[in-house]
Amino acid sequence: MQESKSNISIRNAQPGEGEYLASIEAACFPAAEAASVEAIKERLAAFPEKFFAAETEGKLVGFVNGGVTDEPYLPDEMYHNVGLHNPNGSYQTVFGLNVLPRYRRQGIAEKLMNALIQSAKQEGKKGVILTCKDHMIHYYEKFGFVCHGRADSCHGNAVWNHMQLIF
Repeated sequence: MQESKSNISIRNAQPGEGEYLASIEAACFPAAEAASVEAIKERLAAFPEKFFAAETEGKLVGFVNGGVTDEPYLPDEMYHNVGLHNPNGSYQTVFGLNVLPRYRRQGIAEKLMNALIQSAKQEGKKGVILTCKDHMIHYYEKFGFVCHGRADSCHGNAVWNHMQLIF
């Protein structure tokens, strides 16, 4: 059952929300791909300004996050080592775009992506980079991302595509 939510707010995630954010991630990704509670908490501590959360009626229903790098691609190592986050880097990454299943198809993911993209533009980044599975290429293309073929990634033993949105 999908619920219609007209009042969606996008804000930065708060330090104490790591466990709940991890539960959202677990609902959105297969276990081999989902970040652990510890990983989410580490990321939230390392780059809180890069965690955008969607809230409706006082409930968190989704989030987007990613570190920053000087490389124009997203290496798997960034998922596991927050020390690779370089706040002054040139490219904003997207580690995950998560919306709880019952809140999908309401524009929440779009609002989250737009918040992250706008933040990267305001900070003077060169662009936003991510990896995605084949069925998501068309979704990211609507934001202006261009697919550059298969990514050099084995994250979660899945096949990923390298996507770039260059400003």
